[in-house]
Amino acid sequence: MNYRLLGDSGLRVSEMALGTMTFGEDWGWGSAKDEAQKVYSAFCEAGGNFIDTANVYTNGFQRVVPR
Repeated sequence: MNYRLLGDSGLRVSEMALGTMTFGEDWGWGSAKDEAQKVYSAFCEAGGNFIDTANVYTNGFQRVVPR
């Protein structure tokens, strides 16, 4: 995994980001919890640390995926 500094913050983040908008099925589409966990785990194991979340994505489902 390659990393870059995030602006002037000093934070080193992965060049790839994981979007979590499709984690959860509350809207009638998206990935189930077990599938979301597999995607999240694979991303973290590959060295990813830049994760796009929002409390409005599928009613906040991404918050239940362990860190």
